[in-house]
Amino acid sequence: MDINIFIERRKELKMSQVKLCQGICTQSTLSKFENNGRVPSLAILNKLCERLGLSVDDLYKNSSASTTHMRTVLNRIESDLMMEDYAKVSEALKDLNVDDVNNNELKMQFYYQKGLFITLTNGKFEELFYNFSQILDNLDEEHHTIYSYLSYVGMGIFYSRINKMEQAEFYFDKVLDYINVHKDQTFQKNGLNVYLRILTIVFYTADFLIVKNKFENSLELVKRGIKLCSEQHITYYLPRLKLLEAKIAINTNQPATDVKDLLTDAMAFAKINHNEVVELRINALRKQYQDMKGNDDYE
Repeated sequence: MDINIFIERRKELKMSQVKLCQGICTQSTLSKFENNGRVPSLAILNKLCERLGLSVDDLYKNSSASTTHMRTVLNRIESDLMMEDYAKVSEALKDLNVDDVNNNELKMQFYYQKGLFITLTNGKFEELFYNFSQILDNLDEEHHTIYSYLSYVGMGIFYSRINKMEQAEFYFDKVLDYINVHKDQTFQKNGLNVYLRILTIVFYTADFLIVKNKFENSLELVKRGIKLCSEQHITYYLPRLKLLEAKIAINTNQPATDVKDLLTDAMAFAKINHNEVVELRINALRKQYQDMKGNDDYE
């Protein structure tokens, strides 16, 4: 057993011994485990590990199916999904077996990623429904976690793409309520991927609001997303958020210089992130806008 895995995880979460052991065991018991290697009962150790998002197996270095390993793999997939590197996501998901995931939160992370991937790549609707229902009807029946709302985002995107706007709005309204309730919440201790999930919710909801011509509401979300990117030093979503801001500026007849600046910013961030997909979208929107305004007016 490598106790350092346990200690490093506790410190990574900035969780004190007092907070970790609350309601499980005495601080003395935890201290003896961390400092002297005195292992408590399995029941206590299981509860302590669970509070840290670990399993007892994670404390053994050679556990290939450990929670730590799975978390690393799923977090990497999540980053690739945000970057729209769908080929890499597809290969990584094929190599994962959900039966190897022994933590409910990681199972939800897996199902949301697979469901969203299927949605964004126009996969079979029965498969995306299956993955999202694993969260909504099984792992998070009370809909208390962000994974339920990521599932709603996926459902909303699906219905929007088949032009079932009433159904799409039903799901995005739920997501918008969630965003407004949690708009001031911070998650510093939980790492980058938590913010990627929040930005996923914000981005796709803002994108849908543009489709519904609710430009003021969409711009509010875009600004919130950009602020979050700035505060957390996350660049993944900046190109797409700036592109949405440019779309809003075009649809609300903002000055051509403002539109040009926004498209330039979006392109700069897309190049920084090596996101060729977004670069193509920016160039397409720029061409469309130039044709609409006339090159002289645009310049």
